[in-house]
Amino acid sequence: MIDRTKLTKRFKDYINHYDLKDPKIGLKASHSYRVAEIAEKVAKSIGLTGEDLDIAWAIGMLHDIGRFEQCRIYDTFIDSESVDHARFGCHILFGDSLKEAIRGGNEDIEIADYGKAGIREFIEDDKYDDLIHNAIYYHSDYRFPEDMDQRKKTFLQILRDADKVDILRVNVETPLEEVYNVSTKKLKSDQVTPKILENLFEKTATNRKYKETSVDNIVGHISFIFEIVYPESMRILKEQGYLYKLMAFESDNPVTNSQFDQIRKFVNDYLEEEK
Repeated sequence: MIDRTKLTKRFKDYINHYDLKDPKIGLKASHSYRVAEIAEKVAKSIGLTGEDLDIAWAIGMLHDIGRFEQCRIYDTFIDSESVDHARFGCHILFGDSLKEAIRGGNEDIEIADYGKAGIREFIEDDKYDDLIHNAIYYHSDYRFPEDMDQRKKTFLQILRDADKVDILRVNVETPLEEVYNVSTKKLKSDQVTPKILENLFEKTATNRKYKETSVDNIVGHISFIFEIVYPESMRILKEQGYLYKLMAFESDNPVTNSQFDQIRKFVNDYLEEEK
C-alpha cells in the first residue's frame, strides 16, 4: 500500500530544505505535484484502478527528485552541463551508481545530507520499487528499451505523457530565461537550428543532441505533442492551452519569426488531424 499522506508530507519536508523562492526550485516543486495529478488522470482513463492509481500518482510525485540537488549544486536544469537528472534521482532514491548520472558534472560532487533520501522514506513497501525505478530512470530518455515488459512500459508512458503535458505549462508560466539559463537578448535573437525544424516536420520529438540555440528548446518542447501516447493526455494538453501560448513566441529576429510561422501552421494542422 502507498500512503499518499505520508509521501506528500515527506516530499514537502524534502523540498523545504531548498529555496522555494528560487524560480527554478519553485517550478520543480509545483511541477511534481501537477505531474502526479495528471498521471493519475491518465492512468484512470486507461482503466487502471486502486493500487495502480496510487503507483502512477507516486511516480509523478517522485520523478524529478533529482532536480533539487541538481539545481542546488549546478544552478541549472541542463543535464548535459551537470547530471542526468533521471539517473541522479535513481541514485538519490535507490542508490544507483553516480557514474550513470554524470554528464558535464564532476563525480566528486557532494550531495547535501538532506538531499540523501531513500525510497523507504517515501514508501514503506518495496513491492513497487521496480516499477518506480524503471519509470524514473527512463522518463527523460529520448527512447527507451523496446523489450521492456508491458506493465513497466505502461507506467513509464503514463509518466512521460504527464511530464510532457506539464512541461508545456512550466515553459509558459516561468520566464524562459529562467528555464533555459539564457539572457533575453540571446533568446530573442537566436534562430531555430535546421535539424531541429527537420525533426519537428518529421512529426517526432526533438533529439536533444541536435540542439544548438536557446530557441531550439522551445521547439523541442512543442514537439512533445508527437510523442503523446494516451488520448486523455492529448485532451488535457489541448484543454490547458499552454502549447498555443508557447507557439506564440515572438523573436526580434525576422528569420526566427518566419520559422515559428511555419511551426504554428504545421502543428495546428496536426492537431486538427488528431481530433
